[in-house]
Amino acid sequence: MSCRIPFWLALAASLTAAERPFLKSELIFALETWHNHASSIVELPGGELLVCWYHGSGERTADDVIVEGARLPKGKSAWSPRFLLADTPQFPDTNPALFLDSKKRLWLMWQAIVANEWHTALTKYKISTDYRKPGPPRFDLSEALLVIPRNFAPRVQEVFEKLPPGRYRDQVLQKASDKYFSRMGWMTRAHPLELPSGRILWGLYSDGYSFSMIAITDDGGKTWSASEPLVGAGNIQPTLVRRKSGEIVAYMRDNGPPPKRVHMSESKDDGVTWSPAVDTDLPNPGSGLEAMALADGSWLMISNDTERGRHSLAVTLSEDEGRTWKWKRHLELDTRGPGAGSFHYPSIIQARDGTLHASYSYFLNHLKPGEPRKSIKHAHFNTAWIKEGDPK
Repeated sequence: MSCRIPFWLALAASLTAAERPFLKSELIFALETWHNHASSIVELPGGELLVCWYHGSGERTADDVIVEGARLPKGKSAWSPRFLLADTPQFPDTNPALFLDSKKRLWLMWQAIVANEWHTALTKYKISTDYRKPGPPRFDLSEALLVIPRNFAPRVQEVFEKLPPGRYRDQVLQKASDKYFSRMGWMTRAHPLELPSGRILWGLYSDGYSFSMIAITDDGGKTWSASEPLVGAGNIQPTLVRRKSGEIVAYMRDNGPPPKRVHMSESKDDGVTWSPAVDTDLPNPGSGLEAMALADGSWLMISNDTERGRHSLAVTLSEDEGRTWKWKRHLELDTRGPGAGSFHYPSIIQARDGTLHASYSYFLNHLKPGEPRKSIKHAHFNTAWIKEGDPK
């Protein structure tokens, strides 16, 4: 007696793991009262995942803040115990970003905060070729990132003199020619972008000016130069995506006045000069985001898709290089609104198997004081899951 398998069942069985919609997620470590924030994720050559974040008793006033990491071996479901990645004794270390370059070198870039305020940040970086063993990588190189912004004062004046008079405008114009303020305080947030030429563009931002800049290296980190500033009304924490035409798009957090939108700037010369930053149609509550080009040519963005609050974390897809965003689905959505959970500062990569891995800060703000409420969360999913959309 034969049994005919229904067409829909046969079709479902034929789909590969990358094609079937799925989402898996877990906390990298148990919720705790310590502050854990600003993660970054990479896939290592053997398929292992590495995530870092900063950990301590505070962000702006404490000196016990360090950069930690954990590993998820390929095929495993449990993350390794946490380990130390960076610690500048007696100074807080913050905003780490990981990167695996085309030569399979592992980078860690982060900030030591010199005087407990973001505009006193000193960016540092390490590079490792010995990172496959359990625990922290062994770093071969450790340096401070010191760059002089290109055409800084003239570019700032060109854009800001067109803005209406106000305290922020006047302060920025006054500081634009100050060597200390233009050279210090630049911080990382998102993954860098490596161009086909081997040039690496690492997006930086300044809380002192509330706009962005790009650090540029053409020799694998031996020497650095800087772009012209990406100037606008509160555009920070740039994430970079390259169009097929070679044009580079920077998407940025909105740190300025309403309406709260993702900011955008464009470069046509491999990241050296940039158009004035403008608002897009995408909402942003003043929170970090990340965008990237996927292997099939589509673009992905992960962000808080609200104008207020970080209780909603969404992934969106574009099939026309960011001109429109056709699909959206939420990794986190707390319907109680801005006062409840905060799911923010995401980092995202596409693995070699085509699936997506994200890490992000996971805060439960509604709990009682002193209760464990902070961790870093990892989510594994695919584009098919995004295209399904949110459950009705």
